[in-house]
Amino acid sequence: MTDGRFLRVIRRKEVLALSFGAMIGWSWVALTGNWIASAGSIGAIIAFLFGGVVVVFVGFTYAELASAMPQAGGEHVYSHRALGATASFICTWAILLGYVSVVAFEAVALPTVADYLFPGFSRGYLWTVAGWDVNLTWVLVGVVAAIIITAINILGIKTAARLQVLATALVLLVGIMLVGGGIGNGDSANMAPAFSDGAKGLFGVLIMVPFMFVGFDVIPQSAEEIDVPFAEIGKLLMLSITLAVAWYVAMIWGVSMGLEEQSRQVSELPTADATATLLGGSWAGKLLVIAGIGGILTSWNAFLIGGSRAIYALARAGQLPAPLGRLHPIFNTPHNALLLIGVFSVFAPLFGRPALVWLVDAGGLGIVVAYAFVAWSFLKLRENEPDLERPYRVPNGRAVGWIALVLSLGIAFLYLPFSPAALIWPYEWMIVLGWMVLGAIMLVLASRGGKVA
Repeated sequence: MTDGRFLRVIRRKEVLALSFGAMIGWSWVALTGNWIASAGSIGAIIAFLFGGVVVVFVGFTYAELASAMPQAGGEHVYSHRALGATASFICTWAILLGYVSVVAFEAVALPTVADYLFPGFSRGYLWTVAGWDVNLTWVLVGVVAAIIITAINILGIKTAARLQVLATALVLLVGIMLVGGGIGNGDSANMAPAFSDGAKGLFGVLIMVPFMFVGFDVIPQSAEEIDVPFAEIGKLLMLSITLAVAWYVAMIWGVSMGLEEQSRQVSELPTADATATLLGGSWAGKLLVIAGIGGILTSWNAFLIGGSRAIYALARAGQLPAPLGRLHPIFNTPHNALLLIGVFSVFAPLFGRPALVWLVDAGGLGIVVAYAFVAWSFLKLRENEPDLERPYRVPNGRAVGWIALVLSLGIAFLYLPFSPAALIWPYEWMIVLGWMVLGAIMLVLASRGGKVA
């Protein structure tokens, strides 16, 4: 630790692993079959390509701002400088909904994996949520893992970054196997239907896309700890987005080539079963699920890092209680912020498997709201501070900023009640409204305590 400040210890490959690994967590294993069922194989691919275009434009705004202001907190730093304190709190609290949703999602995803690998392990009935029985052993897997991952992050970002590199490599290996199987043994007839349920199906997948791609912004959140030239921060961010778009399209294509429609409908994990079919053995499906554990770890780890740094930045600005803005005296990590997010992940498994989709949809709304604020901040800073040093400068910046803003707002409208893909009442809206209330409470508490000393 150096005078209560972060240390620059994250290298180039670790930066890329943090960002790309965050974007390709467990969801491609758990939800690819859902996407194909909702929109059809080609419809799902189109939804991800369109969503990817939105994220690319948003990513350009992040890339320029992160290289110009490489400080912990990302969205908070940019929006505070461009739009003021109130807007910065709304922006950062919105992205935190996405981050905390991902962490909670992974805490629910891990026992889901265990259920697939060890059928019948779930024992000890507790209660029923949305028609799904929650069992004690199932909950314990998520709770214990949440405690361990939180502890690893408290011990230091370097340890967490090394874990990220290893887990990302494992996921990449098995994903390449799935695509290779699709090329060698897939059947294009299995891709029927190409489209399903018209615009409703397409929009239903599209509102999940922001949640899938959130993760590149972990780079801006941890920029104060990245040990690469500032101009490269932007380049690494854009590279990670490009890789993630290609990844999701390839996974949808691979599953569509491996299983025909009826098999996808009855499969518990179509991604795993498609891999087993394409590579000729159940071992391949189990290997993919094991690699999926690596994906769970990459997202869980990255969003603990990103979320804790966002909370730290808000606390340092006096917008969250002061203890959340302090670093550990030995490990130099925002331990109180990490513990707060860790608490959410400990409680998430208590709501059972239905929470997976609720968290994706509710978190997605927070993410696109934050993206809109960042695009707005990008435009304001281009106007108000044209001479700000920008090591990574986006060509045609004004046009890029406006496109990012309009596309972000356009997707945000898809979550609202009048949309065919609106959030579900009460579960998903209760998550959003509960988060807003918690933010208001935190802001009141912070106003009484002042900034971090």
